[in-house]
Amino acid sequence: MSLANEGRSRTAEEFVVKTGDLRLSVLSERILRVERSSDGVFTDEPTQTVVDRSFAKPEFTVSESDDKITITTKQVCFEVDKRTASVAVVTADGKRVKASPRTNLGGTARTLDGTFGVVRKPKSGRGKDIFFFANVRGGVMSSNGVAELDDSRAFVLLPDGSVAPRKKGIADKYVFAFGKDYAGGLKEYYSLTGHTPLLPKYALGNWWSRYHAYTQEEYLALMDEFKKRDMPFTVATIDMDWHIVDDVPKEFKPHNPTQCAGWTGYTFNRKLFPDHRKFFEELKARGLAVTMNLHPRDGVRYHEEQYPEMARACGIDPASKKTVEFDLTDERFRKAYFEILHHPYEEEGVDFWWIDWQQGTKSKMKGLDPLWLLNHYHTLDICRGGKRGIILSRYAGPGSHRYPIGFSGDTVVCWKSLKLQPWFTALAANIGYTWWSHDIGGHMFGKGDPELYVRWLQFGVFSPIERLHSTKNGISKEPWLYGEEAERIAAEFLRLRHRLLPYLYTANVLTARDGAPLCAPMYYGWDSPCAREVKNEYTFGSELIVAPVTSKAKRDGLARTVVWLPEGRWTDFFTGEEFEGERLMRYETPADRIPVFAKEGAIIPMLAEREGNSQSFDALEVRVYKGRGEYTMYDETGSVSFATETNGNTTRFVIKPSSDCKTETIKVVFANLKRARFTVSGYVSATENSVTVPCRETEILATAVPANSKNG
Repeated sequence: MSLANEGRSRTAEEFVVKTGDLRLSVLSERILRVERSSDGVFTDEPTQTVVDRSFAKPEFTVSESDDKITITTKQVCFEVDKRTASVAVVTADGKRVKASPRTNLGGTARTLDGTFGVVRKPKSGRGKDIFFFANVRGGVMSSNGVAELDDSRAFVLLPDGSVAPRKKGIADKYVFAFGKDYAGGLKEYYSLTGHTPLLPKYALGNWWSRYHAYTQEEYLALMDEFKKRDMPFTVATIDMDWHIVDDVPKEFKPHNPTQCAGWTGYTFNRKLFPDHRKFFEELKARGLAVTMNLHPRDGVRYHEEQYPEMARACGIDPASKKTVEFDLTDERFRKAYFEILHHPYEEEGVDFWWIDWQQGTKSKMKGLDPLWLLNHYHTLDICRGGKRGIILSRYAGPGSHRYPIGFSGDTVVCWKSLKLQPWFTALAANIGYTWWSHDIGGHMFGKGDPELYVRWLQFGVFSPIERLHSTKNGISKEPWLYGEEAERIAAEFLRLRHRLLPYLYTANVLTARDGAPLCAPMYYGWDSPCAREVKNEYTFGSELIVAPVTSKAKRDGLARTVVWLPEGRWTDFFTGEEFEGERLMRYETPADRIPVFAKEGAIIPMLAEREGNSQSFDALEVRVYKGRGEYTMYDETGSVSFATETNGNTTRFVIKPSSDCKTETIKVVFANLKRARFTVSGYVSATENSVTVPCRETEILATAVPANSKNG
């Protein structure tokens, strides 16, 4: 697999305007590339950020004066200052605007390590919470419709996937004039920078993770306890204690006082894992994908089992005991790093790697971030041979969406951390980084607050990745450690997350295919001042909006969350209560639910209720909400298309599976009908508001029955 494509990265001359030391490339009707080079030599290769500059064929006109060049497309007009290379955009309504940090709507950050979610209230105004995080970098969306991305320092991508420095002295930036079409702009951004790959289905279920020195038996016993309590998990994470940590030669001192000499390691700890192959087999037998933690900074030292082979592969005499230094810019080391250290474990059962890089931004190639190198090469390697693979790692700048999944780091367990994460997650859509995975429940400190734990887990269910995690010191994240009530609620929500796999996998397909994020700020869908005010509310797939509870309940046991419902009819996902939209309200919820609303005409496919962690879509439950809607559910093999329309008291629902669909039965639940009378051909099994049918082309008519009616 190679992300570099020389032919697609070069802009055809018919879309290029040159004058003096400037080269302007009209990449779409809303994207302009501006380069400045004193010797007239420019960059045509793909870069770390940009991989395709020929995805559109825009129509435009050019005019030039002594001081500026004006490029006019069907949608905007770009005015380029010849002296400064600054760009002003004249919109269709005649406004002249420039990109500014003040109007940029934000992007995302490298990590949330150590943060506790800073929140402040403004000195003036109506007291709306304002979130800020110092290291959040700008995205490509702006409140004034214009944003810029500087690509001058990015390295070029070569056809084999390797990287090389670009010529110095080149200024290279991209101007995005998306206006308020944020969803459409994101699609264009993906066309320019590469699409997010399709995630494996297992990544969308529940993950178990803890920084703790489990024994092989303890870990498996815990997985069995989850199964016994009907808490489904699909990913088993083994943190750094899988390898030798303590029995490291004394001469190796930690480079960081907060870490240990055995932070880096590749040899299994036999005291904890006497038979790691059997351990992998047992996890697989329980339906779990496996990931293991990596801290590769310290290279391969002589006490590692793989050292002799690694040393010889890198031209070092093993008898010298000289450390094989970590250096992904070295092709020889890079080849050995994967073939010797990682591929054998993958053959034994490791599905993907958790790359826990925390050691700075410097590599042997000046200006090249080792975190980006790790993400890039690990993704290419895990996807070798056309496999669908993922990594778990930190964000390394624009273009990182090609290397999901993001690990946001070690947060402090407190309400402020939780309050930051919904906003932070949705905001990342502005730079295309849509698959954030947080330490659900928080990483460190904390005193085991059951309410905070439950609220964080509920957010995790309605976030891109639900990965429970914590450090070795302090309370862990097993639900039963937080009391009976918290365990009951947590178990229900873990089961809900698993049941949502068809909806989540479909959103996954739409992200990879159409550039539609699972979580996006409300202003992606609605142009309203309220859409920006509700910073912790977001769309969740195509059918739902979510406003996680991020503050304590009052004395009456109810939490208050500010919710904005856009125009239309909205139905509470948990209670079935209906609301007319275009309203801002303070919504009250008990501990066992959060504000989640289905739009009018929503269709939400879920797994049928059953025990276990099977990811098969053989039996579905589809929730249907009154109104008009269409939805196609995707599986790894086939798809099922649904359509619904309500006229008066009758809702018509149509099922059309593809020829390769593996789904066998579908229970159709008419979510905001208490009782209905059904008309359907073929064998059916019906209750008061649902009907179960074979998965074949079928039309169902559901007519509402008045509450006082005796007719079924």
